[in-house]
Amino acid sequence: MQSADKWAEQRLGYRFRDPALLEAALTHRSASRVNYERLEFLGDSVLNFAVALLAFRAFPDAPEGDLSRYRAALVSAPSLAAVAGTLALGDQLRLGSGELKSGGFRRDSILADSLEAILGAIYLDGGLDAAGEVVERLLGHQLRDLPAAESLKDPKTRLQEALQSRGLPLPRYTLDEVGGEPHEQWFVASCEAAALSLRGTGRGSSRRRAEQEAAQKVLEALERDQEKR
Repeated sequence: MQSADKWAEQRLGYRFRDPALLEAALTHRSASRVNYERLEFLGDSVLNFAVALLAFRAFPDAPEGDLSRYRAALVSAPSLAAVAGTLALGDQLRLGSGELKSGGFRRDSILADSLEAILGAIYLDGGLDAAGEVVERLLGHQLRDLPAAESLKDPKTRLQEALQSRGLPLPRYTLDEVGGEPHEQWFVASCEAAALSLRGTGRGSSRRRAEQEAAQKVLEALERDQEKR
């Protein structure tokens, strides 16, 4: 397997002065007490700022709401996990035996978290400009290829607007189940549009993500009903 420092240099275009930072960013808590959690916390803020700046410059006429949607689309866990996949980041992760057996190196949440941790490590190692350059290298082309901001509204917002446009009550969300270890919890939530007798269930690594998936299923059912008419 390619060494972590060579991987970072070739895939990220960044050379670490302190390899220990990169090692921590690639280490899951199941493998060591020295892991990526603190760096992930820092990297999340670095990523959000860097993407916000990219969007601000790329769309000079866009209002604040559109800029927020552009940023949200790029920093979402599925987006980051997809980027991590193109970087073969999973091959570099250090996981405990349980996570290895369960395929943690392919799990979206772990890939996204580690990528954020790497950005936090780059910030500590080389500063904000260096981290921003890596973010632009990884996400800049995706920003340019984003669809219209209106289509980037999250499912909960789109469902709410769809129901309001029909004069119907807002959907009701219920947390149905929570499971998993404290550091790897999963949530199951349901969304019900009672006036239309539509209900969807979603699962995610947070309550919000589970609700978004549930809302998306209700939206899809609503669209199917409209097509039949």
